[in-house]
Amino acid sequence: MPVPRSCAVFLDRDGVLIEDVDYVRSMRQVHVVPGAPEAVARLNKAGLRVVVVSNQSGVARGYFSLRTLQRINAALKRRLREAGARLDGLYYCPHLPPAKGRKPCGCRKPGTGLVERARRRWGIDLSRSFFVGDSTTDLQTARNAGCKAVLVRTGKAGKDGRYRVRPDAACPDLPKAVDWILGVLHGS
Repeated sequence: MPVPRSCAVFLDRDGVLIEDVDYVRSMRQVHVVPGAPEAVARLNKAGLRVVVVSNQSGVARGYFSLRTLQRINAALKRRLREAGARLDGLYYCPHLPPAKGRKPCGCRKPGTGLVERARRRWGIDLSRSFFVGDSTTDLQTARNAGCKAVLVRTGKAGKDGRYRVRPDAACPDLPKAVDWILGVLHGS
């Protein structure tokens, strides 16, 4: 049974697709999580849109430039492509988190601004979509957007403790998360 094109899988970048280091600042730090490219390829083959949504406040903090962030993202896309996988979109928030006296930007997770951009671009039905992340911020983003929330135990493994939110599924890594997602979509 084919998957409707209105379904999507949103992925966090750091800790899900690439190893989570404290602010990826150069291409030398881009280490793809084992099995992630093949997992993305399986989503592609199933006909799902795959969209990365990532907070990247290192730009606003001056840790790296917007140009460096774009190079890092291009390197990730290239490595995925080499493994036969592709991303339909890659959205990021370069802003600082809200603080006293500073208004939230609207695109930073757990806000849904980036998810909404993708929804409008591809006509995604968020209620039939999934958000895979390694943090409670990602899980809260899923809840705020109306997606199913999938926690992977790579990266932060949900131990960041920012939000009290439970996932619909907790999986050891992205390949197992894809197994779960495809099982839900195919009714198994």
